[in-house]
Amino acid sequence: METVANQLFKEEMTASQSILFSEIENCIKQLNLASISTERKKMLQPLIAFIQAKVTNKESIRLNLICTHNSRRSHLAQVWAQTAAAYYNLKNVFCYSGGTEATAMFPMVGKTLENQGFKIKMLSEGNNPVYAIKFSKNEPAIIAFSKTFEDDFNPESNFAAIMTCSQADEGCPFILGAEKRIPITYDDPKVFDNTPQQAEKYEERSVHIATEMMYVFSQINQ
Repeated sequence: METVANQLFKEEMTASQSILFSEIENCIKQLNLASISTERKKMLQPLIAFIQAKVTNKESIRLNLICTHNSRRSHLAQVWAQTAAAYYNLKNVFCYSGGTEATAMFPMVGKTLENQGFKIKMLSEGNNPVYAIKFSKNEPAIIAFSKTFEDDFNPESNFAAIMTCSQADEGCPFILGAEKRIPITYDDPKVFDNTPQQAEKYEERSVHIATEMMYVFSQINQ
């Protein structure tokens, strides 16, 4: 039986202005917000409060999603947060990502997002390729590559640091310039690399992150 929360979520999506690629819209329609536990909602609440305060004060919203290597979870969180903001037509939201060290965006992250409807183009090759990730024909591409959280590409101040892995949260006692530090941690799909479950587990992690980012932005009063 469909829950009231899920029904309301679907009604909100139907009523909202559709700007996403249809494949992404279809992916979002499959998300189950009722699956978010009370404990996870408590973890997400500080992010909701940060965004709401910025909206109320008519200020830009900058989110820096951070994990250790800026290779998997932080990229998925950046992409889905930016997509959720656009879906709910929330303006002046700028999502970034970084790590405690730079490596490269893991290729399976791009494949997973492509399977969910995102359009991805490699802009440069090498040890740390740069990608353009599109979720809509009319919205700017998300530029994705691995970098440290304090890289010049990222904001220097007036942002929330979202710690997407416990290792980065423990390894970064201080994020210079961050207004707010918010731990929202996810299990690393890396443990399934080179196994028969790899594609399934990366999709599972992406869906988990997408569900929570959509929930966060659905809670904002504009």
